[in-house]
Amino acid sequence: MAGPADAGPQALCAREPRVPAERLVAEMVPPPRFDSVRFDTYNPDPGQPSQSEAVTVLSGFAAGLGGSHASGGGKRRWFAKKAPVPTAPRGVYLDGGYGVGKTHLLASLWHATPAEPALKAFGTFVELTNLVGALGFQQTVQTLGGHRLLCIDEFELDDPGDTVLVSSLLSRLVERGVALAATSNTLPGKLGEGRFAAADFLREIQGLSAHFRPLRIDGQDYRHRGLPEAPAPFSDEQVTKAAYATEGASLDDFPGLLEHLARVHPSRYGALTDGIAAVCLTGVGPVPDQSTALRLVVLADRLYDREIPVLASGVPFDRLFSEEMLNGGYRKKYFRAISRLTALARDAKPLVSQ
Repeated sequence: MAGPADAGPQALCAREPRVPAERLVAEMVPPPRFDSVRFDTYNPDPGQPSQSEAVTVLSGFAAGLGGSHASGGGKRRWFAKKAPVPTAPRGVYLDGGYGVGKTHLLASLWHATPAEPALKAFGTFVELTNLVGALGFQQTVQTLGGHRLLCIDEFELDDPGDTVLVSSLLSRLVERGVALAATSNTLPGKLGEGRFAAADFLREIQGLSAHFRPLRIDGQDYRHRGLPEAPAPFSDEQVTKAAYATEGASLDDFPGLLEHLARVHPSRYGALTDGIAAVCLTGVGPVPDQSTALRLVVLADRLYDREIPVLASGVPFDRLFSEEMLNGGYRKKYFRAISRLTALARDAKPLVSQ
């Protein structure tokens, strides 16, 4: 809702969110953008058969999770034997480029799995590692160990320590019969066209390869199929005026926001945007270094998940990252961020004409 803002826009830079552990657990559901997605709302590209195949495979996978929990489901008996670890794949791994709908499919799997929400969890790799940090390893195993399904979006291979931590966690959850599904952010600069993404993922999560069926999803970024070009950046004056005219908008200087992101843990970037109706940024310019760039990627993901429009002045979003960054190991992340920010900029265009 838009209208004259009584107190003026807020500033993300003035926010220092604290996120209790209980909220981390409660929020392990598909984000708002994916509340209503289902397999039948996914539009496969007719020229990419792998997309239709993924829907078929995942629909069958969801249906197969309708029985009792693999670890027994009921109360534990004193002399009950430990349930054997399933020998058939109890997980699927979605391998593909940005914008082919992997998160849509992952969220659809979550919705289609016949279990109450309390027995299903959905989160990004960053959110999962933060949950372990907040609860501790053993408590996280206890919390998620009775679940029917754990979905991990954007599985990261950037940090070996975090990867090994989550690998250990997933091993324990598989032992308890939890089914797994994941999408991955690989390092295509090191993997050659990303074609070894699935193999690399399965190697990194040591010992879990037998539990995953990799699904390659080919295609182009759906966010730009048949859509108009993203709007050019507006002037500082236009962005500021729109921020003051839009109820619930935030207004920040881009360089200042980048500095603030360095002081807030990325797991809190979602909370940073709580209650924000639109993000208005002045002075957008090239990101100075890779650490800053990776933080911006996380913020872009959280804004996109929450469908928060982004109105900006300065350089276009496709000039945020240097050529070196776009040709480096993290390029897949940067192209995804550009894609998502461009979509959000398109959503924000009507704010200027109010």
